[in-house]
Amino acid sequence: MEGILPLFKPAGMTSHDCVFKLRKLLRTKKVGHTGTLDPDVTGVLPICVGKATKIAEYITDAGKSYEGEVTLGFTTTTEDASGEKIEEKSVDRTIPRSEIEHVLKSFIGEIEQTPPMYSAVKVNGKKLYEYARQGIEIERPTRKVTIYSIELLDDRELFEGDLVSFKFRVSCSKGTYIRTLAVDLGEKLGYPAHMSSLIRTQSAEFTLVDCFTFGQLEAMSEEGTIQTALHPLEAGISYLPKYRINDKVAEKVKNGALLEIPQDLKGTSGPIVVETEDGQALAIYREHPTKIGMMKPDKVLRNE
Repeated sequence: MEGILPLFKPAGMTSHDCVFKLRKLLRTKKVGHTGTLDPDVTGVLPICVGKATKIAEYITDAGKSYEGEVTLGFTTTTEDASGEKIEEKSVDRTIPRSEIEHVLKSFIGEIEQTPPMYSAVKVNGKKLYEYARQGIEIERPTRKVTIYSIELLDDRELFEGDLVSFKFRVSCSKGTYIRTLAVDLGEKLGYPAHMSSLIRTQSAEFTLVDCFTFGQLEAMSEEGTIQTALHPLEAGISYLPKYRINDKVAEKVKNGALLEIPQDLKGTSGPIVVETEDGQALAIYREHPTKIGMMKPDKVLRNE
């Protein structure tokens, strides 16, 4: 069994929980997820099966889109609704729509984030949430992430009340913490804040309409049709540039040969999919670090 299964991750499960359950449903051990989603977060979680596990990192590296809700008035230990309150301040003024939109737009582009203590980022070989559970707060490295677009999903002109919530849609690079974005949005508006809900609506080329729930997959497993939920491996890397080759070169690629970078892809810094004439992905190549004009295999996907 091989391919990518776009799962609708339910609330209350970790990404690893999902993998564990799918190994049983798919009757195979070779199953992997494409980036951790917090237990409270729902939405698109592409799952790689069989040889498709080789491309999990490239799906993880692709952009993501989310719809979230920010609540102004208090922040929490985890920066989301599951944590304990640590700072409160009632919203003591009416906030105009124009101000919220201005603050949202100020985050577009490359920004710096400090990962929350309750996160899977490792410091000194230990995950931050492990320190947090012991009551230890340590210095965390900032990271650069990119916000491609962000928009308000609320049609009100004025926002008021002791607590103010509003929804937004954001497209961003890998490694972006939407929880932290929610806290930073509140800070710019002058109030402690947290992310009160979040759904991932897209990961790489997969969207909510592509996804299957566990209920659907369990029914398909009983019917013997669960294989039909899998997309081909190529769907997970469809966003990457392609280099189509003939059968003669294909044999060399399967053996990990260096290739000359094609003219139309010169200057491409990221990965390039090398594929057969019928569109089957054979390998993923990158520019060679020392040999000018050449590229080397990053990962051979098929060598049979």
